[in-house]
Amino acid sequence: MDNNEWIAHVRKDDEEKWGFPHLLLDHLRGTASLTEQFADKFQSGKWGKTLGLAHDAGKGRLDWQKYIRHKSGYDDEAHLEGKVGKIPHAIYGAKLVEDLFGKAIGRFLAYGIAGHHAGLPDWSNAEGAGTSSLQFQASQIKDIHDIADFIINELQPIKFANPPWRFSSEGLDFSLWIRMLYSCLVDADFLDTEAYMDKERADTRGSYCNITELLERFDWYIRQLESKSRNTHVNQIRRQVRNKCVQMARESRGVFSLSVPTGGGKTLSSLAFCLEHAKKHDLDRVIYVIPYTSIIEQNADVFKAALGKEQIVEHHSSLGEEDSTPKSRLASENWDAPVIVTTSVQFFESLFAAKSSRCRKLHNIVNSVIVLDEAQLVPVDYLLPILEAMQLLVDHYRVSFVISTATQPAFKERLVDGKNFPGLKNVKEIMGNGVTDLYASLKRTQVNLPKDIHSVTSWEEIAQELVQYEQVLCVVSDRKSCRELHRLMPKGTIHLSALMCGQHRSEVIEAVKQKLKNGESVRVISTQLVEAGVDMDFPVVYRALAGLDSIAQAAGRCNREGNLSDLGKVIVFNAPKKPPLGILRKAADTTRSILATTCQDPLHHSLFEQYFSELYWKANSLDVKEIVKLLTPSPQDCGVYFRTAAERFKLIDDSRQKTILVRYDEGNTWIDLLRFQGPDRTLLRKLQRYTVNISKETFNDMLRRGVISEIQPGIFALTSEMDYSQAVGLVLGDDAYEAEILIV
Repeated sequence: MDNNEWIAHVRKDDEEKWGFPHLLLDHLRGTASLTEQFADKFQSGKWGKTLGLAHDAGKGRLDWQKYIRHKSGYDDEAHLEGKVGKIPHAIYGAKLVEDLFGKAIGRFLAYGIAGHHAGLPDWSNAEGAGTSSLQFQASQIKDIHDIADFIINELQPIKFANPPWRFSSEGLDFSLWIRMLYSCLVDADFLDTEAYMDKERADTRGSYCNITELLERFDWYIRQLESKSRNTHVNQIRRQVRNKCVQMARESRGVFSLSVPTGGGKTLSSLAFCLEHAKKHDLDRVIYVIPYTSIIEQNADVFKAALGKEQIVEHHSSLGEEDSTPKSRLASENWDAPVIVTTSVQFFESLFAAKSSRCRKLHNIVNSVIVLDEAQLVPVDYLLPILEAMQLLVDHYRVSFVISTATQPAFKERLVDGKNFPGLKNVKEIMGNGVTDLYASLKRTQVNLPKDIHSVTSWEEIAQELVQYEQVLCVVSDRKSCRELHRLMPKGTIHLSALMCGQHRSEVIEAVKQKLKNGESVRVISTQLVEAGVDMDFPVVYRALAGLDSIAQAAGRCNREGNLSDLGKVIVFNAPKKPPLGILRKAADTTRSILATTCQDPLHHSLFEQYFSELYWKANSLDVKEIVKLLTPSPQDCGVYFRTAAERFKLIDDSRQKTILVRYDEGNTWIDLLRFQGPDRTLLRKLQRYTVNISKETFNDMLRRGVISEIQPGIFALTSEMDYSQAVGLVLGDDAYEAEILIV
């Protein structure tokens, strides 16, 4: 066959006729060029080019060419591995690079080539990968000599030296590099194929402002904002914080902490730092990593006002179709926009993912400045692999991190009882030596502890105290406690928990804010979902004893704007029900032991390092699923267990909970449409605002009683509005709350 007869893809035109085929050589070279360009950002361009040239080498076989001519057409799964009737092609490219470049270099490349559709594989079946393992797949390929000569001729001239840096013999260094190369390959493959298959879609991508242009927009916005703002004490401090951020942005790349009390203007100040730092160091983008979608929506609105809606890409599950554009939806696939706002789950799980769709965006983390907002909420069970990955991004991938929170976790590298805690190196505090003075100047609350730190107060006693205040927030540690206390309160008291769907919660929070603004009476009983980033401003806040960071975050909802003539009142109490077993219980116990022995202000910033250090020491493991072990290559064969690690790295343990659709407001209409018309992308995105997570035990009980039903395969919804309350959300029996104890 002539080179112009070997094809990679075929499409139909608008008249359902076969268009000009996508030539295999053109596709290999186009993908190689893009992969090389992406990988050059971390000194791995030659490795990327080789991946691109070899990834579809298996299509350069007569068997595969006969297959595509027989199929002749394009659908989204036409060339996926493992489908019935499909002829595998990826493993041939993986075997080819091992033969051409030797076992060592070839193995480095083989993972990404073998998995460029099906996902990064495990090396062997030792962890249960079975026939999907790279070792097994490679063993089934006996002959690669039928691959077209023109492909081998493209690859043979490539000469490899060593990888771009010396990998550590232990830890995540090697596996992260492989995953980054894999990201470059799959994004390049998607983009080159898209340019052939759907030019209109391809042309929609890109054309954003650069960092310099965004900084000019931001500076103009700040000038307008300051011209309209009252010159209050709090606003003066926020201005000082922002100015310090601009000054520190000139520092060399690395890890920074931004320690600013709640209400100190971290959102705009951190954006000022990021844009200035990105311009100084020629970085490509700013990525905000935020724990809760409620904070994402709030912060994204600020960023859109400052920089323009079209420059911000939100990537999270609660984003409605009406809140996004075709361009922003495409950008969420590979994060090629200048400002990305995403969740902690999306960011960290992607860093340890195996699927091509999750890994595709990773190479665009390179050359960026990343803000970890409310960083104290990084899950303790996964702390070691997360911190190691962060440090590697700084060391080898031109990333700077900003750890932004009022309650700084103990992420720094240090000795604990003579043993090394492998945290982050050379962390620079943006506020410098002025942190203590900053916290003192922004002190807006007085924390009142129980006279006896071990004494318990009943819900009835708490309710009697709360009714004395016209405006008061009480935060408890679990759903059952929230419902029990709410029942004891007068009619009109507001309930907030994750038993209310996202749309319901958002509406209630906005109503609470309006009541506070108007000076109306408003009492709120809530789980900890209000603690991080929800801009409520109560004169009085009660908090059931919990982790010290949780108490500080609850206090951040008190006298937030400093408008009271006196300090706001924060009252900590021991609830009749202890926090759930596990890390939440240990956090409360750690807080109790620290508060019992200190004479300092309970929220003095210096206590948080002691608190987090003790908490991490008490944790059963900082790598509970042994992620680092799975991703450390074996010295004999560079064996890595990518797929098993990805399956285990779940910040939210969805094996213990189920998601249901609830009949709240417009959710009724969307559920009925889904039942009768079937799922489509737009409808499913709308329904994400009408979901509630429940334990599997509660789910099974509701299914048995007919409270929920399966309206589409794998999708369950309430059968009646009677089981969803406008006041408290999903209605559960008292027994069910015990199963819900770990869900806020």
